[in-house]
Amino acid sequence: MGLIQAAIGSIGGTLADQWVDFFTVPDGISPTAAIFPAVKKGDNAGRGSNTQGSDGVITNGSKFVVPEGYGLVLLEDGGFTGFAAEPGAYEWKSDEPASQSIFTGGGLVDSVIKQSWERFKFGGRPSTQQNALFVCLKELPNNKFGTQSEIYWDDAFLNTQVGAITRGTYTLKITDPLTFIRNFVPANIISGRGVFDFTDMDNPAGEQLFNEVVGSLAPAFSMYTNDPAKGNRIAKLQQDSIGFAQSLSAAVEQNYQWKTGRGLEIFKTAIISIEYDANTRELLKNVQRADALSGARGNSNLQASVAAGFEAAGENAGPGGLIGMGMAAGGAGIGGLQQPVAQPAPPAPAAPAAPAAPAAEDPMAVLTKAKAMLDAGLITQEDYDAAKAKALGL
Repeated sequence: MGLIQAAIGSIGGTLADQWVDFFTVPDGISPTAAIFPAVKKGDNAGRGSNTQGSDGVITNGSKFVVPEGYGLVLLEDGGFTGFAAEPGAYEWKSDEPASQSIFTGGGLVDSVIKQSWERFKFGGRPSTQQNALFVCLKELPNNKFGTQSEIYWDDAFLNTQVGAITRGTYTLKITDPLTFIRNFVPANIISGRGVFDFTDMDNPAGEQLFNEVVGSLAPAFSMYTNDPAKGNRIAKLQQDSIGFAQSLSAAVEQNYQWKTGRGLEIFKTAIISIEYDANTRELLKNVQRADALSGARGNSNLQASVAAGFEAAGENAGPGGLIGMGMAAGGAGIGGLQQPVAQPAPPAPAAPAAPAAPAAEDPMAVLTKAKAMLDAGLITQEDYDAAKAKALGL
């Protein structure tokens, strides 16, 4: 009975697999799906009749439609037999008995009798396994990264170690589909029984990639901030998504060989948030102050600060306050303020002060005194006239 059932199954399956199939991308596939099986469109709105074909059999003459942004990988008995990345329609052709069809010139003997005998030997199953996979060649979005605690790296500009908690997203691109499938994709996906999605939380391969990205964040930050071409500033990280993506991709490649060993590459990043630890925040404040007080801008800020001090002193302390501010500013006045750039030389010893000149006498007092002396007979008229001329400057 078992042999009869196998024979019946062999003939029935062979006849069903004579139909030529039409394969394309599944309807409603997720934009984050990386690899998924090509699906038959055997039942077209109820008008198609090819609904009984065997899994793992692709009939000669079957058509594959490859949309823009996708690649088609063909496999037979577990090995690659073809790859197409150009959009368009392709036709399947194989020398395997399971692929022969009377509809495409295979002949009755080769297409039905020989194929049925081969299936009979395998218990009614096809003697070969064929399948087709679509690979997304576009950017695969919404891959997340984040740290639960601070990560630390050496920063050349701050000349010390800095730390931060960060989170964001990145996009991936499969740059070598065959290497990626061969080295990283599970067997159930390769055999066409599932969808490989990096964002699927139940995908252990995707979880591994997440952990490797998090482990590469500190080297990526260090690589970015210590690159002189990027200005050595961590403040530019959130403004330069492409530049940081290159640093992150380089760090992942250095640590885990994504591109060379897996055919996978980080393409773009978006840092949603980055929170620096307390020491780093204080360092950044000091750097901002130093930037604000450097060069001509610093001189302007200094002059404005001193001018505000003069104004406040004048309002609060009157003329005495202004004198004090003038002494504190070195007596140079507002127009002479300049941010010091070098240590001033010590002042030369002061010369001894000259004796003060006697104050000039009042002419009226001199003449009054001379007239009293003339009236008392102490001086002559000539003496009085001479004193008068001297006092009046004649």
